[in-house]
Amino acid sequence: MSQKRYAVLSLSGGMDSTSLLLRLLANDYHVTAISFDYGQKHKIELQKAAQVVKLLQEKGLAVTHQQIEINGLSELLHSALISGGENVPEGHYHEDNMRLTVVPNRNKIFSSIIQASALSIAQAKKTSAIIAMGVHGGDHQVYPDCRQEFRDKDYAAFLAGNWDAEDVTYYLPYITVDKASVLQDGLNACKELGLEFNKVYQHTFTSYIPVEHDGVVYSDYKSASSIGRIEAFLTIGQVDPIAYADENGPVDWDTVKAHAQSVIEEYQAEADVD
Repeated sequence: MSQKRYAVLSLSGGMDSTSLLLRLLANDYHVTAISFDYGQKHKIELQKAAQVVKLLQEKGLAVTHQQIEINGLSELLHSALISGGENVPEGHYHEDNMRLTVVPNRNKIFSSIIQASALSIAQAKKTSAIIAMGVHGGDHQVYPDCRQEFRDKDYAAFLAGNWDAEDVTYYLPYITVDKASVLQDGLNACKELGLEFNKVYQHTFTSYIPVEHDGVVYSDYKSASSIGRIEAFLTIGQVDPIAYADENGPVDWDTVKAHAQSVIEEYQAEADVD
């Protein structure tokens, strides 16, 4: 019998970390998924993370889920993503205004907890473990803590500060690829696991500006994070299964697609001029 393999994953409830969760399960890992409540405006993502895990557990897949509440942190942080912060920007995902969505030291805060969990699993099971994060190449321009340089230095500090830390390593399969490649890998993993792609991804949430109508929470389709998600679905030729809305109410996929395409074309035209 082969030795069990263990992974600890930072699961936001978004498209990227969900894709990585599916990849880990397809690669036969026992996954401990950890989500963080740090005072984010889009707290609906935590519910979505729990829904995805429940769906996968019902399919008999080896995943557990823990939500960590970091009480009081939001009062100390300056970011458009935090409750009480500035408005979340619209536009393309790679525009400079996305820097307003940086949460100071967020991945370092998360990483410390995930590292402790992974090392504890390795010690208890007398085996090795991996730390998995869904950071991708498209994040590098906006989020410095999603770059390989940060990961390397953070891992060095982990090794220096813990006994037997070499039993834990990082797994960052998307760090050099774009968001569409991440989604394609999620689609491939669904096929390998015998899962319906739409049923899984309808429980993911990427928008930084949730829209509520009649007690139902929808994704917006104008914020930069949503544009990035929609662009990925368009690139791989899939219809996004989540429900979108604006201030007037729910909208159909054709409306969402048309808006995203206009934003993407405008960004590309400006990039060509530069």
